[in-house]
Amino acid sequence: MSDDHAYQAISAYSDKLTHTPNIDRIAVGGMLFTNASVTNSICAPSRATILTGKHTHLNGKIDNISKFDTTNVTFPQLFQDAGYQTAMFGKLHFGNNPKGFDEFKILPGQGDYYNPKFITEKGDTIIKGYVTDIITDLTIDWLDNRRDVNKPFLLMYLHKAPHRSWLPAEKHYKEFTQKEFPVPATLFDDYKRISIT
Repeated sequence: MSDDHAYQAISAYSDKLTHTPNIDRIAVGGMLFTNASVTNSICAPSRATILTGKHTHLNGKIDNISKFDTTNVTFPQLFQDAGYQTAMFGKLHFGNNPKGFDEFKILPGQGDYYNPKFITEKGDTIIKGYVTDIITDLTIDWLDNRRDVNKPFLLMYLHKAPHRSWLPAEKHYKEFTQKEFPVPATLFDDYKRISIT
């Protein structure tokens, strides 16, 4: 998953903002969702819905502030109970640790783009580098080197980017600090234009 990744920032849908050749390759080999919606487009409530299969008013994670109600059963718990090895790396933003994972390294809250702190089952740690690269490296390392190859597995790979404040890796500064992006008219909307009759 990539956090708050709008369709306009996937070039398979629109090439006005950026180019995403690897995501586009998946779209060519699969499908484009041209008429899709979500039950709650806020990042943490959306993840809670995916993990529980329940709408936010039922799972209790209605915003990014309240903690996730840990009395909910998550599908990773069901996989774990069925003998799967389970791991999660990246952003969860639940205010508590994930349920149903043998191993996890998650960002606290929104997390940082540079030298981020991670919460683990053994305590907190800071990993030096850029958050997207770190989450990718943690995920690939677990997949290639640390999982039990004799067990089925469930692996959740959850990126912080492209959630604001939209800070690129240093290696991409030249490319993205020189580029102008169109600002949507509603980016800083105060909703004063809306009239309720």
